[in-house]
Amino acid sequence: MQLGFIGLGRMGANMVRRLIRDGHEIVAYNRTPEKTKEIAGEGAKPSFSIEELVGQLAKPRAVWVMVPAGDATEAQIAELLEHLEPGDTIIDGGNTNFHDDVRRHADLAAKGINYVDAGTSGGIWGLQVGYCLMVGGDAAAVEPLLPIFTSLAPPGGYLHVGGPGAGHYVKMVHNGIEYGLMQAYAEGFEILHASDYELDLAGISDLWMQGSVVRSWLLELAARAFKSNGADLEHIKGYVADSGEGRWTVQEAIDHDVPAPVITLSLLTRFRSRQEDSYGAKVLAALRNEFGGHEVKTE
Repeated sequence: MQLGFIGLGRMGANMVRRLIRDGHEIVAYNRTPEKTKEIAGEGAKPSFSIEELVGQLAKPRAVWVMVPAGDATEAQIAELLEHLEPGDTIIDGGNTNFHDDVRRHADLAAKGINYVDAGTSGGIWGLQVGYCLMVGGDAAAVEPLLPIFTSLAPPGGYLHVGGPGAGHYVKMVHNGIEYGLMQAYAEGFEILHASDYELDLAGISDLWMQGSVVRSWLLELAARAFKSNGADLEHIKGYVADSGEGRWTVQEAIDHDVPAPVITLSLLTRFRSRQEDSYGAKVLAALRNEFGGHEVKTE
């Protein structure tokens, strides 16, 4: 199948490589020409403008957008609309807010252009093991893209989960769950690290992968991290960013009166990781000193 592909970052480039290896014809574009030239050397057809990319695609065209969610995606879609025609399809594979998907679907439908949202999970390992794809959109728009989805995903790793926005909605909750899983592992390993025992955390990670109820791919990655960086992780700063999905998941839980304390606290713990010195902790220390005369550490 022929596909236009915009965005050759860490995930995008590997997705193109996987598609090329499965025999698809990919017309690739990246804002940085060097990345376009690199992927062209591996079999993709290069394009150095959106107009050139669209011009190389046979009608009806399909273009996958894999750039950061928000303004970058909005700008890329706006530029695409200057060149696409009724019957063409845009697939957004980034981490877009599902509310934006619903809006875009309606706007593009008015122009006769299909819009499909594809929540994509797999990270930098997707080239090797495949990408889990959670796809939303009208069935008529999704069905012609099945060869692309089946090439990108491992067996059983693709599902058309619902209408416009449903793909990114499911991916949003997926990432919220991921926050909670990661936090639980982090807390457990911190307890092990603080223990009076001299414990091999990489070895324990591997052990737990052998039939334990807590085995998972994240646990495999924990073992890799301990083996690469040592149990103290001394070269890694404990600053944890978030890309938005955790916040959106918590907001959705609030909007639907769903108690989600684990995901919520996992998100808030990420916020705390970004503070060099918590002002709230200073207030707590000051209050303890005021009412109980407890010692206060000063700088």
